[in-house]
Amino acid sequence: MTLNWRPRHGVAMTHPAISVPTLIAHRGYSAAAPENTLAAVRAAHQAGATWVELDVQLLKDDTPVIWHDGDVRRCSDGRGELANLTWQQAQQLDVGSWFGDRFAGEKMASLEAMLALLNELEMGVNLEIKVNKGRDPIRLVDVVLPAVLAALPPERLVISSFDPVALAHCRQHAPKEALALGALFGSVPKNWREQCEAVEAFSIHPHWPRLKQTQAAAMCRDGYQILCYTANDPSAFDSRWAWGIASAITDEPAAFKRYLDNRQRAGQPA
Repeated sequence: MTLNWRPRHGVAMTHPAISVPTLIAHRGYSAAAPENTLAAVRAAHQAGATWVELDVQLLKDDTPVIWHDGDVRRCSDGRGELANLTWQQAQQLDVGSWFGDRFAGEKMASLEAMLALLNELEMGVNLEIKVNKGRDPIRLVDVVLPAVLAALPPERLVISSFDPVALAHCRQHAPKEALALGALFGSVPKNWREQCEAVEAFSIHPHWPRLKQTQAAAMCRDGYQILCYTANDPSAFDSRWAWGIASAITDEPAAFKRYLDNRQRAGQPA
């Protein structure tokens, strides 16, 4: 099963090497496995996903890890802030049991291990530079980005962030031909164009319910790819494809795929 079905509309490309898929598995296949883990990425691959979205942060000892929250309470059997944990301490955590017994013993993934898995599976990644409260975006980028650029080809990588400082520092590491950057927004601000131009962004990642059709039209005219998060109801999202959306970032890639396949078989227009 493949998730590369695309709507029939076209969106201008601003990066010659990247063709983003219609569906990107959010934090891996996070409806089927514990989020941001190696297991979630394997599950996404098994479901036919070709790209995943993941989050990266630093531990106390500057080890880069794949993790979303500022602490470990929600997705592990432990407590504590990520900023106060060393790699050795983090590896004592069970980050799978909270999701289900069959994931008991799953460990927090290092960036190194995740990059190796992505290469093994030949998957692309939208990697979010996750700057939680009180954390240093410059240090995070300086540790993470060289490793990522060395490991992955540019056609399988989009780096995104809500933090404009992080994005600007990413751009200092590599030109747009070598590194695609995505600007993450909740509600799209009035100065979205200026923010994207400042970092020579490839894509814009809005929270899909808050994106307006007029905004999407302007983004498409300007040549940006639109990657919407986090869409989990394919019927509710369906009308957005006609807006020129390139990708839906979803916890439910298999359900989305079934819906799109059925829609295509029924001959419904995109």
